Amino acid sequence: MADFDYRKYEQTLKLIFLKAAAKLFPAGRVTLDHSLNNGIYGTLTKETPLSDEDIAALKKTMGEIVEKNYPIRLVTDDCEKLKMSADTIAREDVRKLLQNSGAITVGCYEVHGYYDYLYTSVKPYNYTGDAPLFDVDRYNGGFILRYPITEEGKLLPRIDNPKMAKVFQETNEWERILGVPTIGYLNEKILNRDIGELIRVNEALHHRNIAKIAGNIMENKDIRLVTIAGPSSSGKTTFSKRLYVYLRACGVNPVIISLDDYYVGRDNIPTDENGKKDYETIDALDLRLLNDNLRALIDGEEVLVPQYNFRTGTREAEGKLLKLPKGGVIIIEGIHGLNEKMSAAIEKRNKYKIYVSCLTELNIDDHNRISTSDVRLIRRLVRDSFSRDIHVEETLSMWHSVRLGEQKHIFPFQEEADVIFNSCLVYELAVLKSFALRELIKVRVGTPSYQLAKRLLSLVSCFLDIGVAYVPDDSLLREFVGGSSFIEANYGKYN
Repeated sequence: MADFDYRKYEQTLKLIFLKAAAKLFPAGRVTLDHSLNNGIYGTLTKETPLSDEDIAALKKTMGEIVEKNYPIRLVTDDCEKLKMSADTIAREDVRKLLQNSGAITVGCYEVHGYYDYLYTSVKPYNYTGDAPLFDVDRYNGGFILRYPITEEGKLLPRIDNPKMAKVFQETNEWERILGVPTIGYLNEKILNRDIGELIRVNEALHHRNIAKIAGNIMENKDIRLVTIAGPSSSGKTTFSKRLYVYLRACGVNPVIISLDDYYVGRDNIPTDENGKKDYETIDALDLRLLNDNLRALIDGEEVLVPQYNFRTGTREAEGKLLKLPKGGVIIIEGIHGLNEKMSAAIEKRNKYKIYVSCLTELNIDDHNRISTSDVRLIRRLVRDSFSRDIHVEETLSMWHSVRLGEQKHIFPFQEEADVIFNSCLVYELAVLKSFALRELIKVRVGTPSYQLAKRLLSLVSCFLDIGVAYVPDDSLLREFVGGSSFIEANYGKYN
């Protein structure tokens, strides 16, 4: 299924599910929240809790809708027309978005008498019969809607990610505290000039969670190694330096070691199945030397830590001497931080593993979620342009391979973490919008990255702007837009 478009499939199946839910539970409220367990996690709020019988009825009704092969009709994609009729729309989440946004990309679709809205350049298939492969499971008070989420077009097996599910539950609590479950509510705060307080509260929630993690490390005297991992543009660098400061405040003396210094060297990088050098595999690291150094440091010895030169692709002739202070901990940040092979020589009781990722807590509306990978990509293209002088098309073109690497080297280990930190900020896309627009409009029609750029433009266009001046200089968001008080500081790095 080389031509399989999983995003079109998602849009189609979403309409099928929502039509089925509206038929069975006309007074119920459905929210589709985030990716989880190889599907989408959502909730269906009604008079009685969601039961196994409800799930069976939903699947049966969805199957009937697929079998009847109803046409999926675009009613209108005229944004002005929809805005003019916003007052007549019963759903407050849709009404607020239309009333509080600019020229957004929106389409109203009809499926055999059921109407709903999509806010993306990706359109659904033409008929409900085009999305026959799905499953629905009851999970954690809600449900998991499963469908093919990869380009292979296959339904992936059921999995359970309880730690990730717990973080999403905490995210829902953040939504309650901040009062912005969807973009329309955020835009309303921007229009009413209430955004300053929301930013301060959101940043305080970040600080509170990092302080809690630092406290856990301080209280467990066995912990000598802290590893930090996460996918691209998750904010690992700022998180690591923030954690360093909080540990110092707790009386712990940390030192930071970079995994980059343990590369085996450009000439020794192993190749992948296609014969290309695989810089992201854990075997590109000198694991023996890394583990020997970690063990020696924890035992109180002075160690010559290597330094890698990315220009020459080799280690420097001389490294740096390092000794762990009394009561100190080692902090290592890198994509393989959760992989047990990276620190196999260190006993589990001496390790504390942290997974950092941007787990979106804001929806477009109740039925249209924001992909966490899209937020990370927007972060990355802004940072690449701002601090690395990388053209937007280069960033977009390599994103697919970046995602494949994450699925291979990072995501399988996320449940190995002792704690998961959500680096997303509910207001960040409103800040990133102006930066992203300047880059995305450079992608020309007909280029390989155009459709991706068009979809991202559709997303950021839903937001009103927040000036970067509102963002504190110690915010994790500053890692991507510049002006960070952490990035230039040499916290914990050996001299």
